[in-house]
Amino acid sequence: MLAVTVILFTYFATILLLIHGFSKIKTFDNLDLKPKNAFSIIVPFRNEAENLPILLESLSQLNYPTNLFEVILVDDQSTDEFQIPVPVAIGIRFQISVINNIRKSNSPKKDAITTAIKHIKNDWITTTDADCVVPENWLLSLDNYIQNQKPEMIAGAVKYSGDHSFLHYFQQLDLASLQGATIGSFGLSKGFMCNGANLTYTKSLFEKLNGFEGNNKIASGDDVFLLQKAINSPNFGTEKVHYLKSENHIVTTKPLDNWKDLFYQRVRWASKTTSYQSNFGKALGLIVFGGNISLWFVLWNFCFGNGNQYLLSFLLLTKLSVDFLLIYKTNVFLKSKTQSYLTASILYPFFSISVALYALVGKYEWKGRKFQT
Repeated sequence: MLAVTVILFTYFATILLLIHGFSKIKTFDNLDLKPKNAFSIIVPFRNEAENLPILLESLSQLNYPTNLFEVILVDDQSTDEFQIPVPVAIGIRFQISVINNIRKSNSPKKDAITTAIKHIKNDWITTTDADCVVPENWLLSLDNYIQNQKPEMIAGAVKYSGDHSFLHYFQQLDLASLQGATIGSFGLSKGFMCNGANLTYTKSLFEKLNGFEGNNKIASGDDVFLLQKAINSPNFGTEKVHYLKSENHIVTTKPLDNWKDLFYQRVRWASKTTSYQSNFGKALGLIVFGGNISLWFVLWNFCFGNGNQYLLSFLLLTKLSVDFLLIYKTNVFLKSKTQSYLTASILYPFFSISVALYALVGKYEWKGRKFQT
């Protein structure tokens, strides 16, 4: 019981530290500067005929000069015969092109981005996913932040849309915890995580870091590995790698509709953890894993009346409280609801530990392909 208590107190202190870091990142809502920077928006996709028109429509609504951005769609061997919709039909006035992915590694998405970068015309690269929707001031907020802060890489927020099902609420709570940890780590100058659905960097940064070289054997991680390389590089570091905390820069994506796909998605995300360059990221992963294992132990003993019930109650309530505080603060920023929290919190340790253990030895399916973790 002593070991469990120590692990959980370490977990409590770590989450409180992330909450402190979250508060240190100030919101940036300036949209007053005249647009100056040009962006190349890269969208890797595979079998997204249903989602791409929705993304393109949101891009057509951007409050940004159309001569200052282009969209490059990278088709990764789709089988659904996607066709670019007639531009006039959805109001497309920007430059758009579709190219085929050139596969050279075990990571289709990294290959897609590398392929696209050979075709881009602008200095700034922004990546997003085909199942996303961007807000109208997405690029304008980026441009104003770049003019103010002079970064070389900018991470941004992602949230889920969805109905009122428990599965969708569960995913939003899970994503909120990841987003909260991301923002908190940046506030502590320990940034180690980001989301490729909302990531921006300069072409020169990508080239100086030799792109995804060194981690292209891992199927996922086009975002976090590049971020960690940039932070560890003497040419960039935390001075040039920033987080843009702005409600004008939050990308919305679709949640998954079944538990199997969700499990495989989280396995895909978890499979890259052991290859992190960030010691802080590795340590945080171990602390969270230990906290969830320990919560299992606490719940078991609490339900069956074993051990000191006062201590068990304190540990249980404290974990639920610190987790709720981080998730609540994140959802306030994301303008998302914090619902089904108690039920999700009881289920989450079982789900996350299963994902972590499976990610060490298992295989997963994604976009009709099988990968080894």
